[in-house]
Amino acid sequence: MSTADNTIKVFLVDDHRVVRTGMRAFLEMLDDIEVVGEAGTGKEALDRLAVLDHSDELPDVVLMDLMMPVMDGIAATRELKARFPAVEVIAVTSFVEEKKVRAALEAGATGYLLKDAEADEVGRALRAAVRGEVHLDPAAARQLAAAMRAPVTATASLTPREREVLALIADGRSNRQIATALSVSERTARTHVSNILAKLGLSSRTQAALWAAREGITPS
Repeated sequence: MSTADNTIKVFLVDDHRVVRTGMRAFLEMLDDIEVVGEAGTGKEALDRLAVLDHSDELPDVVLMDLMMPVMDGIAATRELKARFPAVEVIAVTSFVEEKKVRAALEAGATGYLLKDAEADEVGRALRAAVRGEVHLDPAAARQLAAAMRAPVTATASLTPREREVLALIADGRSNRQIATALSVSERTARTHVSNILAKLGLSSRTQAALWAAREGITPS
């Protein structure tokens, strides 16, 4: 969709006008970037992109804020990619959170930038997007890589008995009920729970239950 002179057409989505204004001025510093539109919510973005689609003027890349009212950036990205699959999306936010990074990528985003990124980095992300390449803020990339490695390493560190206990935690069992189910003392059950939380780097039984569900660890 790039124009003949290889200018990258960009659409801005952010619920703060001052941010959009700043980003537009920011991008005007880059010779090969042209801002072709903007919107203040995910829904508004989809509506305006539909209009651009009718005139065959869709942007190459959308810079999508993740935290917005009405329709957040992740939901908007998912809908945008379903309706306009040729348009690339770069998620933009003020902070790095592994779950948000993962959710944005799963929704179809091809990049993740912080709002304090330098102009050169924004340019690199936009150029990577039109090439179909993923570009992540370095901090986001580190968090995502760590999160992808951690479940395998941590789960593998559990003993068979600890996996049994974890499955019972996921089933909502108390320490006493775990002790009864495994024919051990309540103190031993409590020790197993403490060891599991320590190995997985978790702070509560609720987190452990969510972990078990994600990893498919259930009572046999």
